Amino acid sequence: MTPPELIAAAREAARHAHAPYSRFSVGAAVLLTDGSVVTGANFENASYGLSLCAETVAIAKAASEGRLRDVSEIAVIGGMQVDGAARGSDPVRPCGRCRQVLNEASGMGGRDITLYCAGAEGDGYEVHALRDLLPHAFGPADLGL
Repeated sequence: MTPPELIAAAREAARHAHAPYSRFSVGAAVLLTDGSVVTGANFENASYGLSLCAETVAIAKAASEGRLRDVSEIAVIGGMQVDGAARGSDPVRPCGRCRQVLNEASGMGGRDITLYCAGAEGDGYEVHALRDLLPHAFGPADLGL
C-alpha cells in the first residue's frame, strides 16, 4: 500500500469521528505487516478526559485482533469540521499520549513505525520515524519484554 492510499484510508476513517466538542476530526489508518489496514477515528466524550484519539482507537483495534506486533506504518490526518467534513491542509501529528501508544506497538513488534502525517485535504504529507517523534522512549524493553 502506498502512503497516499494509507492517507486516503485515514481520511475515510475521519468521516466517522465523534467530535462534537472540539469539532476537530482525526482519522488514523494502521498498516499491518500482511498488508491489511485497521482504522480509527477520534471519539470525544462530554467528560473530556475520557476522549480517545484516532491513533489510540486504531492501535487498540489492532491489539484486540491479536495484531499489535504487526503494526508497521500509520497515517494520521485531521482538520476542523466544516459543513460536516474535515477541512484543512496542515499536517496533523500524534499527540504525546498517542506517540507512547504507538511506541508500545513498536516495541512489541521489534520495528520502528513509519508515520505519514497529513491534513484533511491536499496531497502533501510528512514522513516521520516514530523514534524521531519520541526519542528516548520508555517501552516494553524497559520492562524486560
